Amino acid sequence: MRYTITGRNINVTPGLRAAIEEKIGKLDRYFNPDTEVIVTLSVQKDKQMIEVTIPVKGSIIRAEESSNDMYVSIDLVEEIIERQLKKYKRKLIDKKQSAQAFSELFMNEETPQDDEIQIVKTKRFAMKPMDPEEACVQMELLGHNFYVFLNADTEEVNVVYKRKGNTYGLIEPEF
Repeated sequence: MRYTITGRNINVTPGLRAAIEEKIGKLDRYFNPDTEVIVTLSVQKDKQMIEVTIPVKGSIIRAEESSNDMYVSIDLVEEIIERQLKKYKRKLIDKKQSAQAFSELFMNEETPQDDEIQIVKTKRFAMKPMDPEEACVQMELLGHNFYVFLNADTEEVNVVYKRKGNTYGLIEPEF
């Protein structure tokens, strides 16, 4: 795997780089050698955060973790990514999708079916055009942590969501 490691408010020391490559390197068996791994380290007050993004054909595997110690955060994020990979593998096998980014060994490995994804409810609703600020107000009125709406400016479906620290995020699709 190819690593791109950057730091925000933190210097990426050789020790940190080695710890990341060792821990995330355990995931080597899941990927082809040319798979890119993007790691961002950041420090905010007492929080040591790590964000790992692995783009794979048509999807992104991403995990973020924080703790008081960067090395603990690295351990935690590796466990999260491994769990996500196992779920994603089941999805690939179930849908008979192409798995070019993954190694043959990983794809042929037996997978337990204990935490299968089940959609238990479907909702349909009319979407009226609005701006993102109005969508945030609607989301608050409904008491939800996300809201799907038709953006009046772009005429595309967007999503606003609550973030940590009482801020909001906007998801805009790219086609």
